[in-house]
Amino acid sequence: MDIGSELYRKTLLTISGNSLVEKLTLKYGGKLAAKFIASQELQPALDVIRELNRKGIMVTLDHLGEGIKALSEASGYREEYIRLVRGIAAASVNANVSLKPTQMGLALDAKACFTNIRAVVQEAAAANNFVRIDMEDTPFTQATIDMVKQLHREGLTNVGTVIQAYLHRTRADVKDLIASGVNLRLVKGAYKEPAEVAFQKKSEVIDNFKAIIRMHLDQGIYTAIASHDDTIIRWVKEYAAANRISPEKFEFQMLYGLRMNEQAKLAADGYRVRCYVPYGKMWYPYYTRRLAEKPANLMMVLQNMFR
Repeated sequence: MDIGSELYRKTLLTISGNSLVEKLTLKYGGKLAAKFIASQELQPALDVIRELNRKGIMVTLDHLGEGIKALSEASGYREEYIRLVRGIAAASVNANVSLKPTQMGLALDAKACFTNIRAVVQEAAAANNFVRIDMEDTPFTQATIDMVKQLHREGLTNVGTVIQAYLHRTRADVKDLIASGVNLRLVKGAYKEPAEVAFQKKSEVIDNFKAIIRMHLDQGIYTAIASHDDTIIRWVKEYAAANRISPEKFEFQMLYGLRMNEQAKLAADGYRVRCYVPYGKMWYPYYTRRLAEKPANLMMVLQNMFR
């Protein structure tokens, strides 16, 4: 990442970690956060999915929550995800599921976390649906990968995870997970990580991102590319065309509230597009990471504030 954008990201993440800032944002910022969060409840989120589906856009539905402090909270999230999976099936919408390991208790009890996640994956398997286990910051990277591989060994292959291009370990992880048959979402990475574990220069992250995309496309593996970067999107289009890779072999993934017109245009142009749609009341950590990604996101929120 370049020095300016990295300084902005680290500064905003530091500020958002202040308890007073969090308290004030939660009290007054709900309407602003609605730019990036579909709703606080499931049913309105399903309505959003229907509208996106009508535009040819698939969805990943995420019930917000992470970093819980008691396993009883994890049980509540597990039950909400089971309700979510059933809600998707009942609504007959084109959407799969995304969840965070710490939401299910990974930081408290790894065994309990695995049991909670397995219950959601089993429910999704019964509904012929797919679960994406999000990747959080590096203290949880290996544990997340291990859980996904264990679920596959148990025959629950309707589960995948996320790989972050800014980590030094990423290419080795991709090679290992491809060999294990694990479906991956490829992203740049949005957490604050030190130079010991992550690339700090934007050019290095982009190079690694392209490398892991090629590792998929060149082997004919279905590829989920999560990026709002025009440079990456254009490069994928050109690489696929030059190598006669069908648009059916990959999908572009973007976040709800960001570049919605571009998502619709890509879908209209015949590309597979999936929108990451979050809902729920625990929106603050997700919201602050979206603002930290680039100054333009913060400016967009500030403009809405004064309208």
